[in-house]
Amino acid sequence: MNMRNISPQIPDLAAISFSDLSAFAQELGLASYRARQIRRWIDARGAASFAEMTDLPKALREQLGARARIFTPPVVRENTAPDGTRKFLLELEDGLTVECVLIPDENRLTLCLSTQVGCPVNCSFCLTGRMGLARNLTSAEIVGQVRAVWPRTGRRITNIVLMGMGEPLLNFENTADALRRLTDPMGFAFSSRRITLSTAGIVPGIERLGREGPPVNLAVSLNATTDELRTRLIPINRKWPIDRLLAALRAYPLPPRRRITIEYVLLGGENDTDEDARRLAALLKGLRCKVNLIPFNPFPGSLHRSPDRNSVERFQRILTEKRYSAFVRESRGKEIRAACGQLWAEEKKTGDELRVES
Repeated sequence: MNMRNISPQIPDLAAISFSDLSAFAQELGLASYRARQIRRWIDARGAASFAEMTDLPKALREQLGARARIFTPPVVRENTAPDGTRKFLLELEDGLTVECVLIPDENRLTLCLSTQVGCPVNCSFCLTGRMGLARNLTSAEIVGQVRAVWPRTGRRITNIVLMGMGEPLLNFENTADALRRLTDPMGFAFSSRRITLSTAGIVPGIERLGREGPPVNLAVSLNATTDELRTRLIPINRKWPIDRLLAALRAYPLPPRRRITIEYVLLGGENDTDEDARRLAALLKGLRCKVNLIPFNPFPGSLHRSPDRNSVERFQRILTEKRYSAFVRESRGKEIRAACGQLWAEEKKTGDELRVES
């Protein structure tokens, strides 16, 4: 691992906990409120340097600059699709890279975050899984994606989804800490209702999230109605098969007026039949949920194909007739491979790839 940019003797105030930041401020002889000011500047206002913290005395800003640093992952590549979706490649301090995606809508601006470099789950329909897992992201690296992208948006990010690279619940401690920081009123101040965590079905992680929170929205990638097919598509189904997964979802402590989102990637000729739709309706009976149907987006070397439009419409109609809220989610950013399951961060970069695009 290349640690060329990491300076362990100089604390990164964007990476440490608030209690450690308070202790650091105390070491400098500062009043306790200064730690809150610094955290607000870093998280709520996206400050990338101490010079930007204009309500701190100049002498203090200079002192902080000499004793500490603020690391924001630099954007080394940015691509924009015709539909306005923007994909960002960010470089971490050890030289590895990770991707996140900004998705604009009329009334919302959603940022899709990654929680790992690569992914160990290896879903057959997901390009990211072919990378394998390089490592988990730290809490600071997860929220650092927000800090890196926010200044480039021109408007406030309204929603956060943990649906990028990696399986959030296989990086539970860092993901949970990042969620607490994102919802902290003193920092980013996102409502938990506007944050969604997506999982491939890590049952112990779902149970732990239910116990420990914070109470963000939960989305589960189901994608099949039989264990035989789901195991082929999502190998972790061997460990946590459909019946155990659904039992965990039924026991999940949902806040009032919230529903679990069931994500179902439609694969042409594999899981998109009328029979599949009826089995899905039966499986979900009694579960407070909605269903997002996601037509598969092929990528080079993929073993699957897109479903035809008639199959998608029939599938949705069957679920609707069974009184489920079922929505067809057309993936955004297909042209730049920012669509669902298509993130891939190159770890070996050429000089051109390291050029920051403004």
